[in-house]
Amino acid sequence: MEHLSRDLATLLGLAAVFGYINHRFLRLPRTIGLVMIAMVASLAALAIDTIVPGWGVGPGLRAAMIDIDFTDTLMRGMLGFLLFAGALHVDLGQLARRGWPIAAMATGGLLVSTAIVGGGIWLAFDLVGLGLPLIYCLVFGALISPTDPVAVLGILKTAKVPAGLEAKIAGESLFNDGVGVVVFVILLAMATSGGNGGAIDPGGIAILFLREAVGGAVLGLAAGAVAFWALRSIDEYNLEIIITLALVTITYEVAHLLHTSGPIAVVVAGLLIGNHGTRLAMSETTREHLTNFWSLIDEILNAVLFLLIGLEVVLLSVSPGLFWVALIAIPLVLGARFVAVAIPIGVLGQFRDFTKGAIPVLTWGGLRGGISVALALSLPAGTEKDAIVTVCYAVVVFSILVQGLTIGTLVRRVVPAPAEDESHG
Repeated sequence: MEHLSRDLATLLGLAAVFGYINHRFLRLPRTIGLVMIAMVASLAALAIDTIVPGWGVGPGLRAAMIDIDFTDTLMRGMLGFLLFAGALHVDLGQLARRGWPIAAMATGGLLVSTAIVGGGIWLAFDLVGLGLPLIYCLVFGALISPTDPVAVLGILKTAKVPAGLEAKIAGESLFNDGVGVVVFVILLAMATSGGNGGAIDPGGIAILFLREAVGGAVLGLAAGAVAFWALRSIDEYNLEIIITLALVTITYEVAHLLHTSGPIAVVVAGLLIGNHGTRLAMSETTREHLTNFWSLIDEILNAVLFLLIGLEVVLLSVSPGLFWVALIAIPLVLGARFVAVAIPIGVLGQFRDFTKGAIPVLTWGGLRGGISVALALSLPAGTEKDAIVTVCYAVVVFSILVQGLTIGTLVRRVVPAPAEDESHG
């Protein structure tokens, strides 16, 4: 408890200080500013440690970051709340009208990206003489291919993306992380069993996928329906907010116990409450308080998450070979994302219209974030983990800082004016 209290105080204190610096001087989007300032502060600590080793600044920061455990903090602590808060604000009607493109990109597109990135990064490691096993390269492809809903939804608030494209980007990011985690788990099981799949057979893979993805959706729908009934039967906003908090925590824990996808479960529950619950089961007063509460939760947890991403730089082990692999990985991941977006839209474009500029915006707007870092850090200790964490971090930082800062400019250049916005795609 003492460690938890100290870590929480440190993180919130740093988030407040860095957030103030960004708001007062840099004026960058909050999430991007926090990552940038945290990275600069971490690198400064490492520099101080090099110049004055006796101060122990670098080792102290490393010990603090190891003590926090990024993977457990995000995947078992923060992610459910962040996904629920994001899903509350997604228009289910917009999502349903774009269901086929979203489903295609979140499943088939993700698998295509995993294969392209895995094969390409295997060649890159071989080129610099590091020789990472192919199965671990595919594991890297699985953890880096999902777009991060927290990063995506945070950036979309400031990018002014047209409603149709925003629904596609947000919808895909909310669902493909659940699919990506399932693919990651399957490939990691194959890697740790010697790379030949061991006891993992095609039937077992299909059952695992259905249990995780479909089971998570069914659980989220059932839990959301129970919460909807409870919300509809009362009118007391404090209690109704507590009900939504219980919905998130209980649903996520039950999903963990049942070995279904917790992220998919809370997204489905959030979509149900955010669309039908707020409209049919709440008074105007409750709706306003609930929206404000979850917006605040979203802002606080986003600040802490992106602060952690920036601070994680102190845990990296960088060598000249890994540096070059990381440089290759950035365009490789973007190229795989382009293919994963272009194929579904090219096929579906034969039957429906899409906004002009949809492919470049969906490609550049597919940000990576904390989920990829958390999955990389969850790998078994070894040289494979060290290499994957470093390359993953480089891709994530580029995604947040470069893509996040320029997605608004890209939208303004390639997407027609609002009056010409899409009506179907």
